[in-house]
Amino acid sequence: MLRSELDNFMRNGIRVSTIGDSSRLPESLKKLLSDVEEKTRDNSRLHLIVAVSYSGKYDVVQACRNIAQKVKDGAVQMEDIDESLLEQELETNCAQYPCPDLLIRTSGEHRISNFLLWQLAYTELFFAEALWPDFGKAEFIEALASYQQRQRRYGGRRRS
Repeated sequence: MLRSELDNFMRNGIRVSTIGDSSRLPESLKKLLSDVEEKTRDNSRLHLIVAVSYSGKYDVVQACRNIAQKVKDGAVQMEDIDESLLEQELETNCAQYPCPDLLIRTSGEHRISNFLLWQLAYTELFFAEALWPDFGKAEFIEALASYQQRQRRYGGRRRS
């Protein structure tokens, strides 16, 4: 799909990035992903992020490993480790990919399923009964209406 869509990505200014553990992928697929990322790097109209074997736990662990290596190499001091540094090391770097304001979870499940664990800290959640293929405009409007009724507190307490 990526190879056949490359012209479409270029014509429409779509940048493609991948996140996740690509170590288990065949070399041919790794090369294809890398080529598409490189060719679309300067596109800026839309940004398509392809999650390949991604999990929130994986993201946090690989960030910790990167920081540990930097400490070992003397590039970072233990005292310099904070939320900002960890966020920079996440594949889903919060500066590059903003944290979601709203997560819509379909299929009636009331869990986040190891998805964007760090980034969802202050995200508003909406749980829809509809399965993803059946999630349409009416359900989307319902989710947005619910979101509009909320008071974003970003971890703060509800005011009485």
